Amino acid sequence: MTTMATALPQFPWLTLLIGLPLAGALLCLLQRRSAGECRWLALATTLATLAVSLWLFVTHGDGQSGWLLREDAAWIPRFGIRYTLALDGISLLMVLLTAGLHTVAVLIAWPEQRRVPLFMALLLMLESGLMGVFLAVDGVLVLFYLCWEARLLPMVFLIGIWGEEGRRRAAVRFFLYTLAGSLAMLIAMIALYLLYAAQTGAPSFALADLARTRLTLTQEYLLFGGFMLAFAIKAPLVPFHTWQPDALSESPAAGSVDLTGLLLKTGLYGMIRFAFPLFPHATRNSLPFLAALALLGLFHAAWNAYRQDDIKRILAYSSISHLGLVVLGLAAWNATAWQGSILLMVTHGVVTGALFAVVAMLRSRTGTRELAELGGLWGAVPTLSAFFLLFALASLGLPGLANFAGEILVLLGTFRSQPLWALLALPGLVFAAAYLLRLVQGMLWGPAPAARGMMADLTVREWLVLIPLAVLTVWLGLYPAPFLAPLAGPVQAALGGLP
Repeated sequence: MTTMATALPQFPWLTLLIGLPLAGALLCLLQRRSAGECRWLALATTLATLAVSLWLFVTHGDGQSGWLLREDAAWIPRFGIRYTLALDGISLLMVLLTAGLHTVAVLIAWPEQRRVPLFMALLLMLESGLMGVFLAVDGVLVLFYLCWEARLLPMVFLIGIWGEEGRRRAAVRFFLYTLAGSLAMLIAMIALYLLYAAQTGAPSFALADLARTRLTLTQEYLLFGGFMLAFAIKAPLVPFHTWQPDALSESPAAGSVDLTGLLLKTGLYGMIRFAFPLFPHATRNSLPFLAALALLGLFHAAWNAYRQDDIKRILAYSSISHLGLVVLGLAAWNATAWQGSILLMVTHGVVTGALFAVVAMLRSRTGTRELAELGGLWGAVPTLSAFFLLFALASLGLPGLANFAGEILVLLGTFRSQPLWALLALPGLVFAAAYLLRLVQGMLWGPAPAARGMMADLTVREWLVLIPLAVLTVWLGLYPAPFLAPLAGPVQAALGGLP
């Protein structure tokens, strides 16, 4: 594998991952193509990006430490700004997830009839921005921050133009929350840059350089707080989560897949890649507080999910609960828990993205998302119902399906370092089973509405969406080793060699 990985060292694979979706978006916008042409162009672009991602996974997914690929060039030398992209095992999995879920999002959005060129262009721009977030390491201001902000506007427009009845309010809340966090991070970034420049006389935005800045404990806590506010809002951690249920429930179907499967992961990724290594003392001292927020989110969101009747809001709160477990694993600060957390980020993206895809298919047939109006689906659409059952069982952590491996690694690692935290988390997993089983029972075997007519089962396009997701759900549950292998080296490096 190493020989294959080094065969083409000069080819800009990482720039290609960012540039392909951006080029597709520009073609949709500037060439005034028809709706049908833009659909096929968007699909071809996402498939090409997925092919590059799979190639990198096959040739570089062997668990090496350090950067697997790196591209570096001078950008604005006067201010120490460079164009630097890098790939390690953690970002490799995030890149693969981004490429896969965007292909799903394009297929789900295929029936869209309004402003199709703009819709597809926004999806592709969002993919390009996400790739940049997961690959940019020039430093924490220019390239990373530009990509961090580049995800914002496409999602705001997707919600505000193509969303449900409450779309404008949801889009505004999403914009304001994200902007508030981004401004806090920007202030912290500028302060860190100025401190490093004052100490060394050589301004730099390189992550490795900024990590060597000498900070007082007060300075470190303040700067750490600025970064963590942005990442906690995006994760989202309770109590910074209130924008998320509205944004997810009001988004169009493709937007919901991107938002829950990918955008929420950027906050967690930001903690791992930037906040923790830049501010190690503040991080270690804040781990109990981070664990408390994670446990609060785990229970608060699970309780709220049980009380909802809108299926998308149930899944929205479910995401907050699951990602609380991810943060708990990061707070446990050992390799087993971290590998479980990062794997759970991937499996959550696959499973929850699949659930939102199924909900979109049901909405197109029934015109509703209310649990009380969706009973009896097992008899009406048995194949679609079987897929929904598979993904719901995976979401609650059934052994042999996707989420189980990540959850059990998080719990094992947390037991090793903080047994009390793990014991407190266990009832949260029981609550997850309660609200998901309520959802499954009500939808599949609850009383069917008297006015419901005949419904078609899966179309060819829907088969193409669900079969790969189902295969991944089973594969990640039964044999997660290929997805854990890339994490061994970077996780050990991030934790300073801790087991």
